[in-house]
Amino acid sequence: MQSRFALRMGPALAALVALLGSCSTGPNSGPAQPISLFNGRDLQGWTAVTGDPAVRGDAVWTLRDGILVCRGEPIGYLQTDRNFTNFRMEAEYRWAPGTPPGNSGLFSRLDGDPRPLPRCVEVQLMHGNAGDVLGLQGRRIAPDQPRHFHVAAHPLAGDIDGVRKTTDAEAPPGSWNRVEILAEGPNYTVWINGVEVNRVTGVEVLSGPVALQSEGGEIHFRHLHITPLP
Repeated sequence: MQSRFALRMGPALAALVALLGSCSTGPNSGPAQPISLFNGRDLQGWTAVTGDPAVRGDAVWTLRDGILVCRGEPIGYLQTDRNFTNFRMEAEYRWAPGTPPGNSGLFSRLDGDPRPLPRCVEVQLMHGNAGDVLGLQGRRIAPDQPRHFHVAAHPLAGDIDGVRKTTDAEAPPGSWNRVEILAEGPNYTVWINGVEVNRVTGVEVLSGPVALQSEGGEIHFRHLHITPLP
């Protein structure tokens, strides 16, 4: 049944109202949708940086049964070709089954010249420290907060400001872990396997790629998604 309201407006005005209503539910008005960063077939959308110019990126980062495998040597990273400022990122990772767990991390807001450890914000994946948040190469993280620490003139990472995790939520080595990162302006929140393990404020805000780190241990990644936020 046609409403009396539509009848009083007349056909033309009623059509305009209907059109405006449909526009309000268009794709630009709803919540942002996750973007898959890894298609499981190739490294389209990614660029590798290695600490040894004689080693190609495809010798470090390979695909195995739909899983992204990083051999961990040499030190370097695999970064997205797209930049992000505010985002929610989700990834699953595990240390190679049957091998000692090593070191890795999820980088974001990269800038500056490429180097083995770039200027960025790192969410640590190193076994035993997963969930620590670090500012590498002088990337600012405000010191006036709990669990803050500072390392001066690290030989590879330069000046580091960091905030240690609150709890350990890692799965046993060789098992899959799920990490989620919410970056909103100067605030970072980190979850490991659904447990909030860190909440950090005073992080320097800028746009840059996100990246996966290669550092000393074979690590596997899958289900990489990012949702850009305003």
